[in-house]
Order: sequence, then C-alpha cells, then structure tokens
Amino acid sequence: MAEKVIKTIGVLTSGGDAPGMNAAIRAVVRRGLSSGLNVKGIYKGYLGLLNEEIIDMTAKDVSDTIERGGTVLYTARCSEFRTEEGQKRGMDVCLKYGIDGLVVIGGDGSFAGAQKLANLGINTIGVPATIDLDIACTEYTIGFDTAVNTAMEAIDKVRDTSTSHERCSIIEVMGRGAGYLALWCGIANGAEDVLIPEKYDYDEQKLINNIIDSRKKGKKHHIIINAEGIGHSEAMAKRIEAATGIETRATILGHMQRGGSPTCKDRVYASILGAMAVDLLVAGKSCRVVGYNHGEFTDFDINEALAMKKSVSDYQWEVCQSLSHNYSKNEQDKKHARSKKA
Repeated sequence: MAEKVIKTIGVLTSGGDAPGMNAAIRAVVRRGLSSGLNVKGIYKGYLGLLNEEIIDMTAKDVSDTIERGGTVLYTARCSEFRTEEGQKRGMDVCLKYGIDGLVVIGGDGSFAGAQKLANLGINTIGVPATIDLDIACTEYTIGFDTAVNTAMEAIDKVRDTSTSHERCSIIEVMGRGAGYLALWCGIANGAEDVLIPEKYDYDEQKLINNIIDSRKKGKKHHIIINAEGIGHSEAMAKRIEAATGIETRATILGHMQRGGSPTCKDRVYASILGAMAVDLLVAGKSCRVVGYNHGEFTDFDINEALAMKKSVSDYQWEVCQSLSHNYSKNEQDKKHARSKKA
C-alpha cells in the first residue's frame, strides 16, 4: 500500500520556552509552504491543540521573528495530555483539521507527547528545544547557546561587584536536574567552584576550606556556580558566611536565561532542524527526533531517543576542576586511586 501523502502539517511549541524556537517555527512554516504543504500553527502547545487554538500560517506570519526570543506560538503545560483520553482527543483534533503531520518543538516531556501521537497514527517529528541541553540523543538543543551566553555575561558582572566588595558569590543557573549550563559557565567564567547534580558530593566543608584557602592566597573574590538541580543558594550563602566570616551573597539568575535574542548558532541550527523535520514528514517518516551529532544533522527513532541517558563527560568535568585556583591534580589522582581500590 502506498504511503499517505502529506498535505497539511501543524507546528507547536511545548514546555519551557527557549531562544531560537521562533527560528524553528519560521523554518517549518516556510519549508512546508515551499514544499507545497498547508501549514497550521497551534497556539500554547498541547493545551492549545486540545482547545483547538489552530490557525493557518503564511510566510508573512513568520516575518521578523527569527531575531525574537520566546515563541510566537506561545507555550503551556498540559496535564490532560499526559492521559490516554487527552492523547486520543489530540489525535481527533488533528484529524478534524486535516493535520497529516505534526512538528513538536520542545524538550523530553514534549517528545513523550509526540511519541503518543505517533503511536496513534499521527506522523510526528520532534525538534529538540531546551536550554538545559539534557536530551541524550543530540549534542545540541535549541536555546542552550543563547542561555549559556546570557548566564556567562551576567556572571561576569557579578564578579566585578564581588571583587569590589571582596565577597564570595554563589550564582545559581538554570538547568533543572542537568548541570550543563553550570559546567559551561564554570569554565567560561573561571569559577572557583562548580556544583552540578551529576558530580556534587555535598561536602560543604570542602567548599568552605576552598574559600578560606583562596583568601589566604590573596584572592579578592570567590565565585561558586550552583546548578538549579542543587539549588538552595540563599541558605548555602548564609552557612558559608557564618563559617568563614566572609561576606557571601547568592544571586539566582532565573528566567532571564530563557529570554533574549537568540545567538547566530541558535538561529542557524534551529532553522536547519526545523526544515529537516518538514523534509522527514514529506518523506513519509514519523516518530522521529531530529538532532545534531559529530558535525552532522541527523534523526533518531523517538522511542530510542527517550530511552537514552545523558551524563556529563568525566574529562570535561576534570578540566573544569583543574582550572580552579584550588585544584591539585596530585590530590585528585590520589582520590581516584583510593576510589578504585574501594
């Protein structure tokens, strides 16, 4: 039997917003139209799908959007879509509007919804968009590059005032349970300590000793990058100040990391991934996730992608630590040898 010809596709953004989502939307719309397809935009993610907030999109609708942060289609969480009943209703809405294929731009939670729709017969392609960089099947996710640059610039500014006041500063970055934003900022900002969920041993006394040792060596500030997955930066700052006698302040960067005009990389990569998602639908593919690995744009089965686990590179982590003012490679090698014996 011949594969069903795709005539109409839909596009939605789901979960947390990420800079570059608009570039991906723009690419889906214009690539779809140039491929002879009708393109429908779905507002507010899966919630908008269930509420039938669906519009026809033209090339003009996405003009002057590539440079904008956020998502012109808006986004929302939808607990109903986690249910079997909600997923079937989503399928019915797609059929009602003649949507043969759907491009879902979001993170792993969004992909789980895409997986369910694909299993119900709606050709669905996922495009990875999350500032957390926590999708295992791809080395790149839309929004990470912009978010990490936003955080880096903010941390540079905090360092200036931290030095002026001879403070210890704990700067909390986003990332949910993943430490990639914190790791990259730790290296890029030259932080004295970096705390990430994948590697932190919760030995706060070691932090305190590092701060005291740094001060003895003449350091005028001490920057600690703390990942969201560890959190509690305000309470940590109070404990450190009480233990060291050094003024300690917590700065939580928060949702500023989600906003702002996307970098060139996020605009270009998002555009290519969005176009690739359309090309896969035109080719009759479904239940796929597009991504970027080893210098190539590629795609994976969505079931395999969701089953993959991602971890922080041991080598990158060791490099991050080795560039710290307090690092002793000999001591780290001894600890590694002791852990092997144990």
